Amino acid sequence: MEIVIVSGKGGTGKSTISAALATLKNKVVLADCDVDAANLPILFNPSREDENVFVSGQKAVIDYSLCSNCGLCLNYCRFDAIFIAKWKVTISEFSCDGCKLCSMICPYSAISMIEKDKSRIYSGSFRNGKMVYGSLAPGEDNSGKLVNKVREKARELSKLNNIETIIIDGPPGIGCSAISSITGVNRVLIVTEPTISGVHDFQRLLQIMDNFHYSPWVMINKFDLNVEMSDEIENYCRKNNISFVGKLPFDANVVEAMVNKKSIIEYSPDSEIANQIAAIYDKITTIML
Repeated sequence: MEIVIVSGKGGTGKSTISAALATLKNKVVLADCDVDAANLPILFNPSREDENVFVSGQKAVIDYSLCSNCGLCLNYCRFDAIFIAKWKVTISEFSCDGCKLCSMICPYSAISMIEKDKSRIYSGSFRNGKMVYGSLAPGEDNSGKLVNKVREKARELSKLNNIETIIIDGPPGIGCSAISSITGVNRVLIVTEPTISGVHDFQRLLQIMDNFHYSPWVMINKFDLNVEMSDEIENYCRKNNISFVGKLPFDANVVEAMVNKKSIIEYSPDSEIANQIAAIYDKITTIML
């Protein structure tokens, strides 16, 4: 079973919930698909048993032994990646889109394309199973391909280690990487918060779910920060036949747990919030929508 935890925006507590679910019961494969800023490895400090290179695309480089500094490529680049620096034509590796046009129009064949190969996929063991996560290098493309590779590795680890449950910490938002994290999963849990931006982005995420014909579960984190808005979210879910699974209060123990590099389940297993998270997990894994 693949369970993905997503949110319409960052800061809702999505990774906190993912960490709690990953340490709740039996061993799991935990996939951190927030490849722009994976933070679950910081929390769980997994071993690095495998490392794979991820090629995200190509970038243009100049052979200055052939370049005449004519500037023709500068005039054609639509991404403003080529400029003059210290009296010579220069290509910014962070702005280059890899379109290859400059290499094609260079009259001296001074520009060639090389692979963007600084991103990595890591996998290993953590204290409740196996973990896989991606690390996207600065300036490299995040089109959802790296997220897909992370998920493929998670499935591989699941089969090799006979672990039934895969917990996916999805990236925030509704972009390509978020869509890549939810494709083909068994359960979707949306974590939202009672703020104006939280509600707006939560509703945008629901539109994505509708396009995929998913019936997600919805929970509110830190609901007591704005009880009135939390009630609005809950009523919205009921009016639109969206499965509302529960709401959690703000709890300082959750913050303390993270500071101590533990999930709230590990840090305070008998607390009320830990019991509430356990009840949410039971609902989304036992009740079919």
